[in-house]
Amino acid sequence: MATIKIKQTKSRIGSPKDQKRALDTLGLTKMNRVVEHEDTPSIRGLIRKVHHLVTVIE
Repeated sequence: MATIKIKQTKSRIGSPKDQKRALDTLGLTKMNRVVEHEDTPSIRGLIRKVHHLVTVIE
């Protein structure tokens, strides 16, 4: 299955709790950290939730 790389580009400070939990679930705890996940609908949903804090690297 295809993988997707996600990079946190903005700070989580001031974000609502649900967005902070989404970042934790994705494994993003610090700025400029890159994680790799399988491209599944649940991961896409988490990315959509915090799309303003992350960028997707193809």
